[in-house]
Amino acid sequence: MARVHSTAIVENDCELADDVEVGPYSLIRCGTIVGSGTVIDAHVLLEHTTVGEECRIHFGAAIGGPPQDQSYRDEPTRVVIGNRNVVREYATIHRATGEGNATRIGDHNMLMASTHLGHNCEVGNEVTLSTLSGMSGHTIIEDRVNIGGMVGSHQKVRVGKLAMVSGFSKMSQDVPPFSLVDGKPAKVIGPNLVGLRRAGAGPEVRQALQRAFRLIYRSDLEMPRALEKVAGELGEFPEVKYLVEFLNRMRSGRLGRQQEAPTTEGLGAR
Repeated sequence: MARVHSTAIVENDCELADDVEVGPYSLIRCGTIVGSGTVIDAHVLLEHTTVGEECRIHFGAAIGGPPQDQSYRDEPTRVVIGNRNVVREYATIHRATGEGNATRIGDHNMLMASTHLGHNCEVGNEVTLSTLSGMSGHTIIEDRVNIGGMVGSHQKVRVGKLAMVSGFSKMSQDVPPFSLVDGKPAKVIGPNLVGLRRAGAGPEVRQALQRAFRLIYRSDLEMPRALEKVAGELGEFPEVKYLVEFLNRMRSGRLGRQQEAPTTEGLGAR
């Protein structure tokens, strides 16, 4: 039997693995499922949520609440959280809009204190979301991204894998993979060499990405020509190929957001 504090409430339609721990005054309701080894601290709210194994959800977190979306009509949606995630104090994660949809978080992520994931967000694996950062609805964060404190995103922004966003930045466009960005709005400073090294990228890959970033962001070439040149010279590296594909999709979207419908105004990534 799960170890549930006497002051906590677990509704009958919820499922807790036998070794789950639930702290004082927590409320688990609306069909929530919690996997083996997960620890839920005091004053936590879980509803319409599936939590994987060996997660730790800290004091005051609220997960699965209704989306802050005026189009939401109480249709059944969920939050789905993977394994070995850490959700710190007072973080909020809202369930999705659109029947059958889910706000999704992968594995091995850390959401620090007072962070927010809006409806229909998707977070990959090994992502860090730092204190007081907030992601608007439909934001996608790929694997091994590090987002600094007090960062905010526009809705439908996509953050490419192994990107690092410095604190206090404003993400109004997509963030290219392997990049270091900063500012309001966030602009590319260069490749995230420290992150690449920590992820095990070899020197040839790091040098190829450095060359690619110089051509794209530091040369006099227009973006389309720069991407053609990078693809021609460095396209044998999968990381460079992905960077070029990402930037081309970004350019085709509205105002530099590839999830937005294409329009002739969608050249914000230039």
